[in-house]
Amino acid sequence: MRTELTYKIAKCCAPQPKAPVIGYFKEDGTITVHHSECGAVQGLRTERLLKVSWQEIQAAETPPEASLAPAFAELDETDYFVLKHHQEFGMDYSIVVAEALQIPLEEMHRRHRKLRALGGLKRVEGRIIHYRKNIVKGKWIKHRNHTYYELTPEGKTWIEAFEKLSSETSI
Repeated sequence: MRTELTYKIAKCCAPQPKAPVIGYFKEDGTITVHHSECGAVQGLRTERLLKVSWQEIQAAETPPEASLAPAFAELDETDYFVLKHHQEFGMDYSIVVAEALQIPLEEMHRRHRKLRALGGLKRVEGRIIHYRKNIVKGKWIKHRNHTYYELTPEGKTWIEAFEKLSSETSI
């Protein structure tokens, strides 16, 4: 089993990418990254100093694309807009999302079912929910006849991946 390393940039010297760096292995298992000429390194235990590279630091920060597959490969731009709607407005139901995105209702039902099955959305349990975030503050309403969906951590990861791919292709 492979253990992922966690890197934290030292606040004392705040090394920038491409600057020469050195790592310090802390008791909590994280590696603090210092500029190789940082004065604070002089007072650290030498047996805990590690040779590190920006390539490995950035690789640890960026989730591998393989972790997105195969579910991410099944998504398209419309799925992204559905996920983004839930990120911006919180939990919502198919009729409202369909109207907001100008998608036929049956298509929206199919998209919600697909995104739920893949793990990007989850069904909101309970009968009393907070009325659409950023629309009516502090209002609670009861809807028994609507199925509400909200974004999952996996859905947030997919949004970030879509946006990263979009920025890379527009350069």
